[in-house]
Amino acid sequence: MKLDWMKPLVGRSGPFATVHLDATRADTRSERELQDRWQGLRRDLVQQGAAEDVLAHLDEVVTEPTGVGGPHGRVLVATAEGVVLDRVLAVPPTRDEACWGAEPALLGAALATDGEVAHLLVAVDRSGADLTWSHGVTPGGAPDRTVEGGHDELRKVPTGGWSQRRFQSRAEDSWERNAAAVAAEVDRLVTERRPEVVVLTGDVRAVALVHEALGAAAKELVVELSGGSRADGVKEDVFADRVRDVLTAVRARRREGVLDRFRAERGRAGAAVTQLGDVVEALRRAQVSELVLDERTAQPGSPLADRTLWVGIDPLQIGLSRADLDALGVPEADQHELRADIALLDAAVGTDSGVTFADAGSVDLVDGIGALLRYEDASTPDESLLSMGGDTHRQGRHHDVAR
Repeated sequence: MKLDWMKPLVGRSGPFATVHLDATRADTRSERELQDRWQGLRRDLVQQGAAEDVLAHLDEVVTEPTGVGGPHGRVLVATAEGVVLDRVLAVPPTRDEACWGAEPALLGAALATDGEVAHLLVAVDRSGADLTWSHGVTPGGAPDRTVEGGHDELRKVPTGGWSQRRFQSRAEDSWERNAAAVAAEVDRLVTERRPEVVVLTGDVRAVALVHEALGAAAKELVVELSGGSRADGVKEDVFADRVRDVLTAVRARRREGVLDRFRAERGRAGAAVTQLGDVVEALRRAQVSELVLDERTAQPGSPLADRTLWVGIDPLQIGLSRADLDALGVPEADQHELRADIALLDAAVGTDSGVTFADAGSVDLVDGIGALLRYEDASTPDESLLSMGGDTHRQGRHHDVAR
């Protein structure tokens, strides 16, 4: 899972106030509760040393409606410059949190994002289509755009006579041209926005024509789904459940595909590592393709949040100790100690690594962390030997194995 929405924060100067909260509004009482919860989080930030001007920026926006219905979360990041990140999350957090520090604390938001599936919903009939984009776990609201083919001979004429075949041919030609116009727009959006799935629904004949007219990239993403329509009268709740099932399946395949590769590489002592020290070393070498985290590392009270790493200005400047940064030649003024969960996510995003969360117990992860690697060489950590003594934060050592 790529976290491109976090990239604008890479290299930005802090300190940062990060707020992760349940933004669901069912009624006016929920609105009052949200305001009360924000005041509690605000007090937490004050106790952590947050600057008043940063808090004032958050005051202006944190209780504003998101415009999203149903349960959802929200993450905001602010600095002295203003609110630099404001993102709606498909899944509300289990607990509201606020953090003041040298870097944004976004691991909980990353876990919520792991439940999202970027998708394009295309509801078609024989005259065109309504297209709705969403990065959430349920169908979006009103269509983002409408495509009308502009060819108006839409019905076959059931009468006999010499003109019947001509009218039928004109109708089918109109359907095909309208379908081609819809397909061209879907192809464009697939290239531009890169959804994980395209859900195609509506008139059966139009669905078939649009599917056939799509380019290869879009065709690979299409799931045809009955029950949707451009017209009124659709059982929206039933159809939304069907879409949700499709998105859940896509998310599960995405996650399990990464974990299967991780298990396979670990099984052959290949391009995968586990244990905090080995993952840090791989991040420092820009080897990490996908960071793999036990989902419990993103929850309150995670042991990873109680540990620290040392980081510099560059995402590759990360180590277990200050001595590691000294060895990299990082000036002392640029070195600071950071919560391990925050430092790991920063390094992953800064080196364009993906992040995947694993269900507890679904894969063996020493320290709750592992990584799939872009490459392996003679100096790649290969095996961690656990010991009963020594450093309990990084037990054992790794062997370098020439391959």
